[in-house]
Amino acid sequence: MSAREKRILSLLEPAVRGLGFDLWGLELQRGKRTSLLRVFIDAPQGVQVEDCARVSEQVGMVLEVEEVLAGEYTLEVSSPGIDRRLFSLEQYSAYVGEMLEVKLRAPFEGRRKFKGVLRAIEGDDIVLHVDENEYLLPYTGIDRANVIWRGP
Repeated sequence: MSAREKRILSLLEPAVRGLGFDLWGLELQRGKRTSLLRVFIDAPQGVQVEDCARVSEQVGMVLEVEEVLAGEYTLEVSSPGIDRRLFSLEQYSAYVGEMLEVKLRAPFEGRRKFKGVLRAIEGDDIVLHVDENEYLLPYTGIDRANVIWRGP
């Protein structure tokens, strides 16, 4: 996570929490002319479209006042969904035993993409069971990880 994303996260978290939601994570994509900020919110009771609209309004005001995004930007607020992206090591612990799709920043044993069952968290590493192998992958080396919903 970049320094700018960390700053945005720290500014938005109190506003989102004040509305009764958890700030699950955010993505900032910078374009040549405009940026896109995706904010993911979650709650035990789930997230409805109206909730996203309320959070979007509040987050938009915070972004305007703090001026952390220069130029034009698009703001999207949504739930993390079923195939949710994991943004922090703490979030992984809730998904031990679940199927994950993991993309690394750099190849490990000749590959960057892994799909397997999350077996454990060991310090700052995740243990991923892929086929008949277990991989100890450092959290800091993970570019992106998503929970794969297996259905009812």
